[in-house]
Amino acid sequence: MSDEPRGMSDAAIDLGTPEPFRRHPASLWPEVLLEQCEVTTGRAGGPGGQHRNKVETRVVVTHTPTGAIGEGSETRSQKRNHAAAVQRLRVNLALSLRGDGLADPRVRELIERRAGDGLKVSDSHVDWPAVLAATLDECALERWDVKAAAQRLGVSASRVVRVLKTEPRAHTLLNRERTDRGLRPLR
Repeated sequence: MSDEPRGMSDAAIDLGTPEPFRRHPASLWPEVLLEQCEVTTGRAGGPGGQHRNKVETRVVVTHTPTGAIGEGSETRSQKRNHAAAVQRLRVNLALSLRGDGLADPRVRELIERRAGDGLKVSDSHVDWPAVLAATLDECALERWDVKAAAQRLGVSASRVVRVLKTEPRAHTLLNRERTDRGLRPLR
């Protein structure tokens, strides 16, 4: 199953200039985010035989305001697939929407707490999409200058690159934006 967001362009969606800030959807708690979403279930295709195809375990979560999608169908548990779909939706939102970075007090507090250990957070942890979104937002606000973004985040430039490499699509986005601005891509 691909984690690529379906129905979304490669271009980032501009959230505008909020007053005083607009909370990035990827930084919302999953329960709050689900209030803005449509959840559908269905039967998953593929291997697994009769057990997999008897029940509707596939879960698709669509963020209504943006059309971003998260999908989960790898297990026979609808509950686990739902959790995976919500996490994938939050990551897809982090990749596709640019916000105000550290303007959100909750995100700033999260980043300050995580910066002490170099923004280390598992990609399966509930904080991961918010950390990814804030890191990409700060890079975008600094016109994809990783060193400047790292200073704002309170970590090293190599740590910012490592965070973005955790999600290959984020690293690709960073390098595409840097190349578009005449900056060299980062390894």
